Amino acid sequence: MLSQISKIALPKAASSISLNSLQQLERISLKSLKNYRACNIAKTSRRFLVTENSDPLNNEEEDKIPEEGTITVNEKTVGNAVKHEFKTETKRLLDIVAKSLYSDKEVFIRELISNASDALEKVRYLQLTDEKALDESVANNPAEIHISINKKERTIIFQDFGIGMNEDEVNNNLGTIANSGTLAFLKKLDQSSSSAKENMIGQFGVGFYSCLMVAEKVEVFTRSAHKGSKGYCWTSDGTGSYDVAEADGVTVGTKIVIHLREDCKDFADISTVQRIIKRYSNFVQYPIVLNNKRLNTIQALWTMNKNEITEDQHIEFYRFIANAHDKPQFTLLYKTDAPIQISSLLYVPQYHSETMGLGRMQPGVSLYSRKVLIQAKCKQLLPEWLRFVRGVIDSEDIPLNVSREMLQDNALIARLKNVMTTRIIKWLLEESKRDPEKYKLFASNFGNFLKEGICADYGFKTDIAALLRFPSTKTGKDEVTSFDEYVEKMPKDQECIFYTCTPNRSIVEDSPYYEPFKQNDVEVILCHEAIDEFVMNNLHLYKGKRILNIESQAAAEEIAKKNKVENAASKLDEKEEKEMIEWVKESLGKALVSQVTVNNRIASTPALLRDHDASISRRLMMMMPGSKLSGMPIPPQRLEINTSHRVIVGLNRLRKTKPEIAKEVMRQVYDNALISAGLLQDPRTIIRRLNKLMENVVEANDTEVKTETKTETETKN
Repeated sequence: MLSQISKIALPKAASSISLNSLQQLERISLKSLKNYRACNIAKTSRRFLVTENSDPLNNEEEDKIPEEGTITVNEKTVGNAVKHEFKTETKRLLDIVAKSLYSDKEVFIRELISNASDALEKVRYLQLTDEKALDESVANNPAEIHISINKKERTIIFQDFGIGMNEDEVNNNLGTIANSGTLAFLKKLDQSSSSAKENMIGQFGVGFYSCLMVAEKVEVFTRSAHKGSKGYCWTSDGTGSYDVAEADGVTVGTKIVIHLREDCKDFADISTVQRIIKRYSNFVQYPIVLNNKRLNTIQALWTMNKNEITEDQHIEFYRFIANAHDKPQFTLLYKTDAPIQISSLLYVPQYHSETMGLGRMQPGVSLYSRKVLIQAKCKQLLPEWLRFVRGVIDSEDIPLNVSREMLQDNALIARLKNVMTTRIIKWLLEESKRDPEKYKLFASNFGNFLKEGICADYGFKTDIAALLRFPSTKTGKDEVTSFDEYVEKMPKDQECIFYTCTPNRSIVEDSPYYEPFKQNDVEVILCHEAIDEFVMNNLHLYKGKRILNIESQAAAEEIAKKNKVENAASKLDEKEEKEMIEWVKESLGKALVSQVTVNNRIASTPALLRDHDASISRRLMMMMPGSKLSGMPIPPQRLEINTSHRVIVGLNRLRKTKPEIAKEVMRQVYDNALISAGLLQDPRTIIRRLNKLMENVVEANDTEVKTETKTETETKN
């Protein structure tokens, strides 16, 4: 409460009150405050009136709201009204406010409710600190905000029983927008771009004047809460002038009577006003009563202390704010005053709709300022990859009358976004350490959001990477590891993190690329998702360690440094190796291979492709919908042949006796290497060649059998 009091405009006499005095005054019993119901509301735990399948913005109350309001306008002016002309610059500013400040006219309801809440807070403070200075009626007035609508008369009335205004305050607060500097403001406005104008207007503080967007006439009846104060009536149509007159029958506080324009008559409709109040002002701390029916029955949990909130309250609030049926998986109540004031309550659901094919999720965190909604599902509040997070972020540093346009390029919002993104990443990391098994389930369901963050949020990619979980060649079934755990287990002489992209573990075990890593007992991270290759390429480094695909030349060079297994001896002499290399180049052609080298470390396979990073990117692009790469030829590859393998040794002999068949076999060896590298676009293209190869093998065998039979016959004869 003290932090709220510090933001209220206080009388000079109250400015010398010490902090200890305020703390002592806060401990005054409720009895000493008589019928001040707001204190009781602030300290009484309330249950949420919301069902599992309710809409948080359109939840209907059990009791129907009366169609006609009960606030009457019985005040009467005394004597002649004094007409005041708005200054030229003020007229112009009012016109700008009415046309440019807000994207939606409905926010005038939010603005007037916020003003009423401030007025009630101010009178509450005076009740605690200087009750003798207040009018006797204040103690018996309800600490409530009343709204009354009359569809027939096309009126909407707002009444609070707060601090009110005297004559000077009426002229200063309602007759002038910003007592000084208006002309300078307008000059600066003329020199600014349209977006900058919105920014300046948002900082100007003209919440009350938003009602002129919908009104053809506004009447304000007000009386100061201080003893001996008279009542006054302020009237204006928002054009050139306003009238101020003394009035009788005015209750302490402020009553605003808005006569709606014909094109704005919807604001005299019960359901419309109820929807707007629930959308913007559900968490205002004082009761909002619409036509004698209270609307806001939900506590702003983010303003409470962590140990005051029960698990059931969290579940109910989460279901309300997220319009969900499940329970939150993780919960974060986060508050800070630096570098920006923030009170937030965030949740991670157990499930998300994108796995069900329901399209891209909308942002799930709403922006509030002092418990008043600024924007629901605010896109500028968190990066898009955090769209699965649900909850509320409240910052008193955000002006209440900030326009939606201002949110797009406001430096304060950018700072808020950065602070909250950092805290959410830290929160998820804390959850991973608190309960690894529970976090493993989260990483399985929400991992693609994190991977999207690595690709889209460059400044946070290393921090996000710490949240990822992958299986590896050294984890058991259903177990996963993190980058940090991988690095911690690395031998001192290992300088890189190795990974491979594969649909399942068994394919890796049979991969020729994995063979040297297995022989040298090097752990390899297993990536099973299509996006993983793109993620690893974007990440590139993790805490100074290079991240390498085991199929790359760089990975081959790294594993060669620590190779513990002797290479198989070549079964071809140096001259035959050179001749074999030249023959392979000639047989396959420049369109298929750019280079042919010998690698006898790959004992189990006759050949493989190396350094196909460009092809890795190509493979990723081929996964994308609408890719035009499927019909394009694969670029020339670097081929490594194993001269200790029986196939290559046999080919060396076959090329000398049956060159055509040898050429077909070599092409099949190359196709097999493409398959191992995941680069064969359409396996059907090799069927014809494979059939031809088998025909040649069968024919060669038949010829050999016939030759042997003929020889045997001739021998017998």
